[in-house]
Amino acid sequence: MLIRSNWTLTVDRPMTLPRNYGLELVKILHKRINLEMGQEKIPTTTCTGLLGKCTTSQNFITFQPGEFYQLYLTGLEENRSKAIASLDLSPSLEFLGTTFNAIDRNNRISSYEALYHARVAAEPEPVREFQLEFLTPTAFSQQGIQLPLPVPTLMFRSWLERWNEFAPVYLGGQELVGYFDSAIALKRHKIHSQRYPLNQGYVNGFVGKVTLQVLARTDPLLANVAHLLLEYAQFSGTGMKTRLGMGCIDWVQAN
Repeated sequence: MLIRSNWTLTVDRPMTLPRNYGLELVKILHKRINLEMGQEKIPTTTCTGLLGKCTTSQNFITFQPGEFYQLYLTGLEENRSKAIASLDLSPSLEFLGTTFNAIDRNNRISSYEALYHARVAAEPEPVREFQLEFLTPTAFSQQGIQLPLPVPTLMFRSWLERWNEFAPVYLGGQELVGYFDSAIALKRHKIHSQRYPLNQGYVNGFVGKVTLQVLARTDPLLANVAHLLLEYAQFSGTGMKTRLGMGCIDWVQAN
C-alpha cells in the first residue's frame, strides 16, 4: 500500500513558528499515529512541512489568516500507509504553541503492484516528456557534499533505491541507473536555490519546475520503467532528508 495524504490548513490569527520547525512537526505527526521515527536507513514516510504564503523575519516564519496551507504526508510501506490513512487531524493540528485548522483532506492511495502493472506490465505507449515541480528544497548527498541541482541520474537513483527497498518487484541496480544516464536528459528548468533550515544549520536545495526528456532511441521498456519511477516519486520524495520536509515533487504534465 502507498498513500499520499494532503491536508488543507488555515489559521484564525497570525501564527509564528521558528523556521526550523520541521523536525518538531514530524515528531508530532508520528506520535499521533504511534510510529517511531529515525529507525530506518531508508525513510518509510515523507513529510513536506507547511506550504503556502507566509512571511519570514530572521529565524521565524508567520502564517496568516485568509491563506490556505498544504501539508503532505506519505507512506511507502503497508504499516506506515495504514497508519497515515487512519490519522485524523480535525479539527486542528496544534504544536509549538500554534493552532492550524484542518479544513480538507485528499488521499491518493495506490500500491507497488498497481503502479508496476499500469506503467510497465501493461506495456503502454511510452511517454517521452515529463514536467515536474519540486515543491520543497531538494538536494543530493554526494560523498559528503550537498548538490542542489536536478541531475537526472541522481533523481532516478534516489527513486530506484526506495522502490527496490519496499516494492515486491525488483527493477535493477546500478546498471539500470547507467541506462537512465544515457537515455534521459534535462530538457529545461526554471529553478532557484532555497535554504532548508534544520535544528543546526541548513541545507541548500533547489525548488521549481523541471522538464525531463526521454531520448527517441530509448527502448520502450526502459522508457516505461522511467515513467513508473517518476510516478512513484510523488510518494517517495527525492534526494536527502525527505522525512523532514525536503524533496517533495508534484506532477505538472506528462507528454
